[in-house]
Amino acid sequence: MKSQSLEAGLPPADTFSSLQVSALDVRLGVMAAVLVVMALLFHALTGTFLTPENLYNIAQQTAVVGIVATAMVLVVVARHIDLSVGSVMGFVGVLIAYLQYTGGWHWLAACAAGLAVSLAVGLYQGWLTAYVGVPSFVVTLGGLMSFRGAAFLVADGKTQPVTDETFLVIGGGIDGALGVAGSWTLATALAALIVWRVWTARRARAHHGFPLRPMWLEALLTVGLLLLLAGFTAAMCSYQLPGKASAQGVPVPVVIWAAVVMTMAFIVRRTRFGRYVYAIGGNPEAARLVGIRVRWVTLQLFALLAVLVAIAAAVSVARLNAGTNSMGGNMELYVIAAAVIGGVSLAGGSGTVLGSVLGALIVQFLDSGLLLLDVSIGKRMVIIGQVLIIAVVFDVLYRRATGERNS
Repeated sequence: MKSQSLEAGLPPADTFSSLQVSALDVRLGVMAAVLVVMALLFHALTGTFLTPENLYNIAQQTAVVGIVATAMVLVVVARHIDLSVGSVMGFVGVLIAYLQYTGGWHWLAACAAGLAVSLAVGLYQGWLTAYVGVPSFVVTLGGLMSFRGAAFLVADGKTQPVTDETFLVIGGGIDGALGVAGSWTLATALAALIVWRVWTARRARAHHGFPLRPMWLEALLTVGLLLLLAGFTAAMCSYQLPGKASAQGVPVPVVIWAAVVMTMAFIVRRTRFGRYVYAIGGNPEAARLVGIRVRWVTLQLFALLAVLVAIAAAVSVARLNAGTNSMGGNMELYVIAAAVIGGVSLAGGSGTVLGSVLGALIVQFLDSGLLLLDVSIGKRMVIIGQVLIIAVVFDVLYRRATGERNS
C-alpha cells in the first residue's frame, strides 16, 4: 500500500493516519481556512479590508479580547464560565483612570491597585465557586451586574481622562508601536523561536515513540507560519499615521497579547497546573480521586483570569485615553464567543490557547468586515450570535463523527 501511494505521487498511507493524531489540528486548520476566506471575501466586497490601516486597527481591537480569551479557555475547559469579565474590566479600568486623574497616582501604582482589586474579585468569585459550591454561572452573573454598578460608583459616572505619555504607549496610540526596526527584530526572534520549538518538539516525540507528522507536512506548516508572521509584520510596517515621519510597526497591545499567549501556552503544556485543569475538565470526580486538589486549582484558575482581566483593562484604558463606564460592555460575550469558536468544548476537557487566538480573530474579522459594509450594530450582533451557534453545532457534529470512527 505504501509503495502504491509513492508510485502514484501521493504521500504514504500512514501519512493520513498521522494527520488524525490530533483532532485539534483539523479544527485549527478549518478555523484558519475560514479566517482566510473571510479576509478575501470582505476585501473583495469592500476593497479596504486587507489594507495596512484596517489590519492595524483590527490587530489592536482584537488584542484586548484575545488577552482575556486565553484564560477563558482554561475556565471553560475546567467546566466553569465567567460572565463578569466585561464588568470587572470596566470597574478596574475606571479605577485605574480615576486614581491617575483624580488621585494623582503614578500609572504604575494605579495599575498595581487595579490588579489587586481584580485579584480580590477573582478570588472572591473563585472561592464561592470552588469552596462554597455555588455554580460559576450564578456567581459571575451576579458579578456582571454588581461590578458594572461599581464602575459607576468609582467615579460617580464621570469619564476619567488619562494623559501620562508612558502609560498611553500600552494602548498602541501614536507612539504605541515598535517601529519598523523593532518590529522586524521581534519577528526575526519569533521566527527563530518557532523553528527551534518545532524541531525540539519533533525530536521529543520521536524519542518517546509518539506518532510524527510526515516531514513534508511539518515543513509546510512551519513555512506557512513563518510566511504569515512575515506578512503580518510587513503590513504593520506599511501603516503610517498622517504627519508622522516613520511607519508604526507592530502595536504594543499586540506584543502584550503575544506575550500572554506564549505564557499561557507554556502553563498549559509545561506545568502541573495546566495538566490538572484539563484533568478536572475531563472528569472532576476522577481527578479528585487521584489526588488533585480540585477546589484549589479552581481558585487559582479564577485568580489567573483576574490577572489577565486587569492587564486587558490597563490596555483598554490606555487605548481609549480614558476610563469610561461603558468600557468592557458585552466583552464577556465576545470573549466566550472567541473561546467557543476557537474550539473549546462547553462540556469541558478540551480546547487550546491557539484556538482562542483564531477565535478572537474570526470574531473581530466578522465585526470589522460587517462594519465596513455599513451593516447596523443590531444586524452585526445577530450575525455574530448565529456564527457562535454554528461553531457549537460544528463542534457537536465533529465530536459525534470522530466518536463514531473511534468506536
